[in-house]
Amino acid sequence: MTVKPKYLVLLLFISLGGIAPSHAANAPIDPKVLHAINRLSFGPRPGDLQRVESMGVERYIQEQLSPNSIPESPSLSNQLSQLKTLQLTPVELLNEYGKNLPPGQKPTPEQRQAAQKRARQVFDEAVQARLLQATTSPRQLQEVMVDFWYNHFNVYANKERDRLLVGAYEQQAIRPYALGRFRDLLGATARHPAMLLYLDNWQNTAPGSPGARGRFQGLNENYARELMELHTLGVDGGYTQQDVIALARIFTGWGFSRPNQQNDSSGFFFDPKRHDFSDKVFLKQTIKGSGLAEGEQALDILARSPATARHISYKLAQYFVSDNPPSALVDYLTERFLSTNGDIRAVLNTLFYSKEFWDSKNFNAKFKTPYEYAISAVRATGSEVKNTKPIFNILQQLGMPLYGYQTPEGYKNTQQAWLNPEAMNRRISFATAIASGSFRLSLIPMNQNKNDQIRPRQFVDALQLANTLGNSFSPQTQSAIASSPPQLQSALILGSPEFMRR
Repeated sequence: MTVKPKYLVLLLFISLGGIAPSHAANAPIDPKVLHAINRLSFGPRPGDLQRVESMGVERYIQEQLSPNSIPESPSLSNQLSQLKTLQLTPVELLNEYGKNLPPGQKPTPEQRQAAQKRARQVFDEAVQARLLQATTSPRQLQEVMVDFWYNHFNVYANKERDRLLVGAYEQQAIRPYALGRFRDLLGATARHPAMLLYLDNWQNTAPGSPGARGRFQGLNENYARELMELHTLGVDGGYTQQDVIALARIFTGWGFSRPNQQNDSSGFFFDPKRHDFSDKVFLKQTIKGSGLAEGEQALDILARSPATARHISYKLAQYFVSDNPPSALVDYLTERFLSTNGDIRAVLNTLFYSKEFWDSKNFNAKFKTPYEYAISAVRATGSEVKNTKPIFNILQQLGMPLYGYQTPEGYKNTQQAWLNPEAMNRRISFATAIASGSFRLSLIPMNQNKNDQIRPRQFVDALQLANTLGNSFSPQTQSAIASSPPQLQSALILGSPEFMRR
């Protein structure tokens, strides 16, 4: 992709880090309203600023913290109901869409193609569900937190059968607990087949145990290590290599079921034949050998740890406030996390009423990730989304494919990770395409045909777009927009330094 000369001045602004928020022109909308929407959602849709200003920021925050109180869009509910694989359990998905041929039988090209098509349907519907909800749902804080927690408990879709399971993982292990208790979220991810497969714990076996054979030959420390380093305590959380080994022993036998094993619909299966039943010392606490209960006890210890509270509080402060959050805020959130037994909603409520959150120097200071940028652009234009494929494709081009981060740490949400000339080049090209109506978001994919390509493009109205965003542009950006032809103004708005930030 190349950037046309008329966009080079904005690209230069962006590459230099944009225009400082303090230089922005006064907006007719209360800046606090825009700040609340930009942080608690993926950005305003047409009419959102006026609605929140009318209802008041405090009511908006409390509404978003209680997503079930917000009526879901009937249109969105109808779209989601048509995704047939969305509510299937892992067992159903693996049985119906991941069937293999009998051992020793080589698949024909037709059989291989049919299997790939079945698997692709499951993944495509998971993508559609995520992007439809992110762009359309009024329960925006829930969507923000689904993205946050999926990234925190990252699972890579292209590892073996996880392509069939990432959608179920999000629906069953992430989404129900996104604003609940951290311990419930931790337990749900630990038991889900997607995580058990991704970090190899399904193979974790006590050496010398009756079940130690074939692929189940010994300890696998992958999940135990990432559980402490990434999911709970943090890299400086005070654990040792001996704790990693002890935790791996605790989680021996945790896996997912095979056809001849008893299991529930979740697919989780504890195999006592592969478990280490000896006593363990984990984080200076003795855990008696008792089977499945050992893992639950270890998760309790991790969820209650002050190191976990600090690690999670830092990440939340970094996401919602600034790339380098104030230590006083992290301390405050850590105390709240501990005093509420890891109540995510309570911690967020504390964060949203903190003085650091409302410090004007943090307004429009977080650089959007590609995901946040693409979703916010779709929302700002007010596009009716029926076809999510263009959004999925642009995320790949922008370097942030959905469910596509290979290693467990997940995508970063800081400016340093995403601000570079090539990435800005691609964002400007995307801004140009969506503003000019090139993205066929409102067309159902199966109904597209060659006639769709010759339909007149529906350019995004620049005045409406500016009003949707609160006219919160610097004098330099306003001048660049005003001096451009009308059909280019929306692209300049979406490519502006101000829109790159939230």
